[in-house]
Amino acid sequence: MSYTYKYPQIAVTVDAVVFRGGDAPSVLLIQRGGAPYAGKWALPGGFVEIDESCVDGAHRELAEETGLRGVDLQFLHYFDAVDRDPRQRSLSLTFWGVADGAADVGGADDAADARWHSLSALPELAFDHAEILARALAAWSGVVARV
Repeated sequence: MSYTYKYPQIAVTVDAVVFRGGDAPSVLLIQRGGAPYAGKWALPGGFVEIDESCVDGAHRELAEETGLRGVDLQFLHYFDAVDRDPRQRSLSLTFWGVADGAADVGGADDAADARWHSLSALPELAFDHAEILARALAAWSGVVARV
């Protein structure tokens, strides 16, 4: 069944920020396999399916693009800048978590690659993912400081 809405619709997306602690703390990034930003590094994420919750979508996208499963993802924030995605108006609900230090990853689905990147040597990020990462890093640092 299709339906045309009188008003334009906004896309709902999810992004997952996954950290790995240790001597050289790192974040999991994917290399985009297609437009927009083909070849650029980004956070794992994508569009929410019509029949799933946002957190389930974040887990699904994380697993599809990196192979990583079983990370406890917590809601971080929403990002809704009008121009955050050149394809269409989108709202991203973001989640963050910490993976086991030995977690292996690899690019799959629409990700050309997936790798852990040192927080001290990050590549330029696609979309508004630098802003998302900064907020997640502040949340993670706050948790670590309380321990």
